[in-house]
Amino acid sequence: MADELVHRSTASGIATITLDSPHNRNALSAQLRRELREHLAAALAEDAVRVIVLAHTGTVFCSGMDLKESRSAGADDQGVRELPELLNTLWTSPKPVIAKLAGPARAGGAGIIAACDLAVAADTATFGFSEVRIGVVPAVISLTVLPRLQSRAAHELFLTGENFDAERAVRIGLLTSAVPADRLDAEVDRYAGMLAKGAPHALAATKALLRRPRSADIGADFDEVLELSARHFASAEGQEGMRAFAEKRPAAWVPQD
Repeated sequence: MADELVHRSTASGIATITLDSPHNRNALSAQLRRELREHLAAALAEDAVRVIVLAHTGTVFCSGMDLKESRSAGADDQGVRELPELLNTLWTSPKPVIAKLAGPARAGGAGIIAACDLAVAADTATFGFSEVRIGVVPAVISLTVLPRLQSRAAHELFLTGENFDAERAVRIGLLTSAVPADRLDAEVDRYAGMLAKGAPHALAATKALLRRPRSADIGADFDEVLELSARHFASAEGQEGMRAFAEKRPAAWVPQD
């Protein structure tokens, strides 16, 4: 549809969901939030989709909440109330999600990046947690951002609101990789191709493992993780993967072009 602010296309097992609201720097308006949730749900429900890439049109990945909609709205009517569901969908997605940024991200946009499994940006992109400078708090996005960021950097950047470049974003953990703009497509394709080789159930279980809180007593965790490991070794996926390895062929789940 011509008036859509978010689009989705699928090829070779990779669903690309594109934010297409450049007139307001891909701000998280009510329409964009709704369409993004819908496209994510559709991609997650489609068995053929193995990897999700979250991309954008225009010069800005996402500028955060739509402040025009937030002005004059009461606390109960703020669009930010819908943000936890969106971030949680990305964070808990059983399918790997890659954020692809050709341009800047601010505030809620940075929260979306942090909710994705991998984040690849052009090295000219910039980032910032500008909330305190407009009198608000980076509260909701802290739940996805803080697990990614080095503690000292989080204190500095949340409190000052200072913008920072892609090189530093990689260094402190917000980004996976920053590359020259003319290599962005190839770098995202490289990661997506590697992820698509992973077994769907194994990837979902590994994502859950990565989110799992660490026990102070490592010995107490061994029974649980041993059961997880043994179950997947014996699973149909595990058995197919081992056969494919022995027979030097792609596993059955690897998308075919």
